[in-house]
Amino acid sequence: MEIPRKGRPNTWGVRTPLHLNKATGQKERYWIGREFKNKTEAERASRKWMTDHDAGKLAARSDMKLGDWLDKWLSNHRKEGTTLAGYETKIRLHIKPHIGGVKLCEVTDDTLDDLYRLLESAPCPTNWGKPLGAKSVRHIHNILSGALGAAVPKLIPTNPAATAHPPTARQIKAQESKFPTLDDDQTRRFLSAVWEPCGGRRCGPLHHCLRDAALWTTIAVTGVRRSEAMGMRWSLINWDQGVIELGWVVVEVGNTFLLRRLPKDGDDNARIYVDQSVMNVLKRQRERQNVERARLGDAWVDSDLVFARDGFKLYRGEAGGPQDPEKVSARWRTLRNRLHLPENFRLHDWRHSKVTNDLEAGENPVEVSANVRHHSPGYTMARYGHTRKDGARRLAASGAGRLGLSSLV
Repeated sequence: MEIPRKGRPNTWGVRTPLHLNKATGQKERYWIGREFKNKTEAERASRKWMTDHDAGKLAARSDMKLGDWLDKWLSNHRKEGTTLAGYETKIRLHIKPHIGGVKLCEVTDDTLDDLYRLLESAPCPTNWGKPLGAKSVRHIHNILSGALGAAVPKLIPTNPAATAHPPTARQIKAQESKFPTLDDDQTRRFLSAVWEPCGGRRCGPLHHCLRDAALWTTIAVTGVRRSEAMGMRWSLINWDQGVIELGWVVVEVGNTFLLRRLPKDGDDNARIYVDQSVMNVLKRQRERQNVERARLGDAWVDSDLVFARDGFKLYRGEAGGPQDPEKVSARWRTLRNRLHLPENFRLHDWRHSKVTNDLEAGENPVEVSANVRHHSPGYTMARYGHTRKDGARRLAASGAGRLGLSSLV
């Protein structure tokens, strides 16, 4: 339509037809423009809007902020509780403070790239004052990609994360930390130390100085994760065949912890095979637990857990249930310092040590991979195979001998 103007030539304006706004669920129309010089320009703008609208290239008109959409997306997510807790933390700490107030329809790949560069360079209060690593920033990108992808095409025409530039796999690998491992001799000395009684007046086989000896031994010898060890159940142990089925884990969710089913990741069994000596360790743990159960009486609530919470310094709550994972790690750090282990040696590094030592000893990589539940032997060899120094040297010497290199020089 032609719009009269005072003191200047008239202009032409174009309004959209009445259409459904997918963001609000209501029908609306709005001005495409009111400053077209002539009718031809106005008609061209109208045709372009109709073409883009029919092709789904137009974003719905909405004032929704990115932070509000992330909250809505997260509330409707169906991932595991621990996964959602991790998403919520990264959204709250690293996304919302920087771009949470940007309108969803105005988020571009440049917006995301600027965020990634900021997180990689600016000190982060929740990361001991250091910038986030490439792996964490990549995880943030994956969260944004999923959330923005869920808004297509209802709220935005395309996913800006698809053309953003997060840290690459090569950059992530370059920043990977080299965690320490203990060889078989060091592990043997460690196990001897944790089973050494304190020698106090009340010390004995069931004294509290040995309360975690079976737990440390199981983790070091089998390579199970902390959560898997804490979720072990008596009913899932096959004593005759030496098989432990891992069906449960204890995980941290926010400021609490809970017992939940172990995600099998394609392994319907999730079984590990152990030696009879490990079974003897577990029998020792059962004897200790039976004494605790008899001593505490009604204060003990049986949860069928192998490494359940005992009655030592039981200020509140009930014994017999799952232990607090953070308190287990705190006790590990105390032991690590007392035994003068490497300062950054984590509980999880027993898993690295187990795989490394088995491969160094020439064990079958297929069995090594299966017993630590890696998704494939190829992953195990790619992750740990480079540590097989003796095997690599034998291979090099064998190849040189077959080719007769020693006779050349």
